[in-house]
Amino acid sequence: MKNFVMVITSVPAKSVDKIINYILKNKLVACVNRVRNVNSFYWWENKICKDKEDLLLIKTKKTLVNKIIEEIKKIHPYKIPEIISFEIYKANKEYLKWIKEITTK
Repeated sequence: MKNFVMVITSVPAKSVDKIINYILKNKLVACVNRVRNVNSFYWWENKICKDKEDLLLIKTKKTLVNKIIEEIKKIHPYKIPEIISFEIYKANKEYLKWIKEITTK
């Protein structure tokens, strides 16, 4: 199972489709879940900020994480986007097989 990860990134709604379409069309990921209207609170340029964003839950192979980070950074409108990956500890074996088959890179 250590071969699979979930990558998360928070994105302004206006940029979501572009990011999702790119990573799916290039078969970098098998699946992306979009969680709409997440309230994000954070420090930026010495002040506390609040924004509405969408959260993307991206499932892929561990070997593709660096490429996904690189590609999202090219498209993402933020200077420092949140892009975090987590190893999948346990999962349905058929689901992992499906991820492996879809992500051909």
